[in-house]
Amino acid sequence: MMAGNELIPHLFRSEYSKITSVLARSFGFEHIEVAEDIASDTFLLAAETWGIKGVPENPVAWLYTVAKNRAKDHLKRNDIFSEKITTALQHANTELHEVEIDLSEKNITDSQLQMMFAICTPVISLEAQIGLSLRILCGFGIEEIADAFLSNKETINKRLFRAKEKLRNEKVKIAFPSPSEINKRLETVLTTLYLLFNEGYYSLSQNITLRKDLCFEAMRLNYLLIENTTTNKPPVNALLALMCFHASRFEARINLNGDLILYDDQDTDLWDAELIKQGEFYLNKAAEGDELTKYHLEAGIAWWHTNKLDTKEKWENILQLYNKLLITEYSPIAALNRTYALSKANGKHIAITEAEKLNLTTNHLYYALLGYLYTGIDNEKAARSLKTALNLAKSEADKVTITKSIDKLSEVN
Repeated sequence: MMAGNELIPHLFRSEYSKITSVLARSFGFEHIEVAEDIASDTFLLAAETWGIKGVPENPVAWLYTVAKNRAKDHLKRNDIFSEKITTALQHANTELHEVEIDLSEKNITDSQLQMMFAICTPVISLEAQIGLSLRILCGFGIEEIADAFLSNKETINKRLFRAKEKLRNEKVKIAFPSPSEINKRLETVLTTLYLLFNEGYYSLSQNITLRKDLCFEAMRLNYLLIENTTTNKPPVNALLALMCFHASRFEARINLNGDLILYDDQDTDLWDAELIKQGEFYLNKAAEGDELTKYHLEAGIAWWHTNKLDTKEKWENILQLYNKLLITEYSPIAALNRTYALSKANGKHIAITEAEKLNLTTNHLYYALLGYLYTGIDNEKAARSLKTALNLAKSEADKVTITKSIDKLSEVN
């Protein structure tokens, strides 16, 4: 068993959002801060108690028991009781001691699904929907959310506060939307899970290149959508396929020092065949119907990256998928990745011409790509590009990777 100081952050990531969702569903959005405070206080008590008495035999059950007791105590002491519970008791002719905070697996699942869709309502902005989802459903810290939005903590705090106020004022219920609203809300839910996975896959907030806990949390929430017949739709399966393919290369992507290993240098024997197989299953499920989303295209690209053979056919297929992706939803990073695929399919010279058209002069990845493309063609330009990339890079992981490329180029010269 993990020590308490290692276990608590892990459990916070997996259990905080479950406790918050169940309590918020019981209390309603008007008391969402109470739900968050009770969940946070539960983990604070765990840190204090487990540090002295040791980790309990069943730490999750311990957390749930404490959260239930604190919620009941709060209900007895405060207005929530008279507003919500007393009325329910009068209608049900039930005694107080029968009121229960239900932290069963089914109720947790239902609460998280309903919370996902309640947050993703058009009465608040898309950014607010995603920010609240990351905070309440995924247990993100404010700093992590700020990093995901390339913003600052003060701005994020204000945005989340205003969003909660709006949800309260609009009397938004924590419940499944109508069938006609599902698809509209589902798009935002998937965007949130996509951002969550990406934050783990390429983490900026803690100078850690890969945070598997965030990635697996995104996959867990995505799987909840697949288990529910109302939300088990092709884009949901496509996103989970994408996550499986990326997750299959986790062990090959980072070395023992925690440094990033570039795709061309990865040990393919470390790729997880079982995750690749799961990804293929969900990608096949995603192909049902005639809908083609960015998740389908990105999952196709990720699948080809699990093909160990470095063939022209592989890179031509990846290139064509990137072409479709850029038409579907343009992004600078996708454009850079397309240019790399172009170099593998048709050579570096044509890729250099395409890369320089992008002119992403504030992006370290742009210069890192130019450094790669110019290597062996014009090593002086390659060196200058890599040094510019190093100056623009923010994370230590990126700096280490770029420095290695500079050193390798120096050896050639």
